[in-house]
Amino acid sequence: QVLLEESGGGSVRPGGSLRLSCKVSGHDYRNYVIGWFHQGPEKERVGVACLDTDGSLTTRTTVQGRFTISEDTAAGTVYLQMENLRTDDTGMYYCGLLPNRHWGSWCLNPSLWRECHWGQGTQVTVSS
Repeated sequence: QVLLEESGGGSVRPGGSLRLSCKVSGHDYRNYVIGWFHQGPEKERVGVACLDTDGSLTTRTTVQGRFTISEDTAAGTVYLQMENLRTDDTGMYYCGLLPNRHWGSWCLNPSLWRECHWGQGTQVTVSS
């Protein structure tokens, strides 16, 4: 059973920083890709940042220059470093694992998420 455990969320003021972590375990996929997704209050889930099979990064335009995804393969953990947070960054952040090889901006295309495994999410609140 695939297990994705997100942590690191919290409440910060605008301009603050957070580092989210996603611990991945319990799967036997030879190939997979992983990314971070955001669901704001009463909004649909959107892709924020992801890695493809070749390790190329995709970052949503609205967070470019502020959010950075990275992976510690040995630790089985994926991170999302969030800087200069804004109020519209508020919401739940989910880690998503998609089996098999995928290239390009897969996390920005919801039609590719049907087979994604999801964690329970971690709440980020940005408020003054």
